[in-house]
Amino acid sequence: MTRLSVLDLSPLSGEGTQAQGVRDSLEVAVAAERLGYHRIWFAEHHSIATLSSATPEVLIAAASQRTSHIRLGSGGVMLPNYSPLKVAETFMALEALAPGRIDLGVGRALGADARTGAALRAQSSEVFPQYFALLNAWLLDSAGKEPFPPHHPAAGVRASPTGPGHPALFMLTSSVESAIFAGRAGVGMVFSEFIARTDGGPAIRAYREAFEPSPFAAEPFAGVGLIAFAADTEAEAVRLDAPRRAASFSMLTGERRRFTSIEGAQAFLDEFKGDPRLEAVIARSLTGEGAAVRGMLAEKAAQAGADELFVMSVGPTLSDRLRSLELIAGDTPGAARLPQLAAAV
Repeated sequence: MTRLSVLDLSPLSGEGTQAQGVRDSLEVAVAAERLGYHRIWFAEHHSIATLSSATPEVLIAAASQRTSHIRLGSGGVMLPNYSPLKVAETFMALEALAPGRIDLGVGRALGADARTGAALRAQSSEVFPQYFALLNAWLLDSAGKEPFPPHHPAAGVRASPTGPGHPALFMLTSSVESAIFAGRAGVGMVFSEFIARTDGGPAIRAYREAFEPSPFAAEPFAGVGLIAFAADTEAEAVRLDAPRRAASFSMLTGERRRFTSIEGAQAFLDEFKGDPRLEAVIARSLTGEGAAVRGMLAEKAAQAGADELFVMSVGPTLSDRLRSLELIAGDTPGAARLPQLAAAV
């Protein structure tokens, strides 16, 4: 059975503010736990007017105080933006707040444009292998699993607070090459299909072939992050998904637009009817009534060979988002999983 989890980018609803977007994410976390989703991960994006999710660690901390058992994580921390020691310290503190529930997902991109990256004092993505190795080492040292050797340059520099546990470690990927890196590092991987705009199957296969056991994972774990939206009828789902589709398509036209009404979004989409770029956006949208979306997700999991799907469900209002997650979870709260397709057996 393939597990279901939630990926949340703190999107703005209608005319709502970014501040409200942050508060909405906490409501999504509470609902995700009630509906039986295995995890909720918060993303990191900077200087994007339509998203509020610049600080996943803050949302994880807040959600840890409003939930009791759902796993909480970052999808992900953009590692070139930060000191690996500081990331280790932050997530060891989160592990202390919610022991055994914290996931640290990291990415090699900046999550921002070049100017914003410069303002963040971010490094080039080329530093990722070195930063990732240091992050690994500080987590294992802090948890008492693999102390630094006496002559290591970082020996005696401890990521506080110390263990006894440490967060689970994952790498966000969008290519076969980065999936292979995750496999060789012996950590979990989640393929960002909504970013790569390509199927995750080849990357997952390459990851599994490259996987080497590590202190973080004895067995490979492969997830896929994708967009899915459900409503009570297919027609209603297509109507409510218009602002999200319009926003996604606007990026392909060279701008990032915010659509605060369904009518305005639909009018924009109508202008480009027949455009192959728009058709591609629509084709990659898992949209429909609940049972149909669950079927599409099950097929996706089977084709990709994924252990878990991370669903990004964006609606024009918070209530639409919560209803979508409810329908996708199905009729059995507390067990948000997909039926195993015969083709995957």
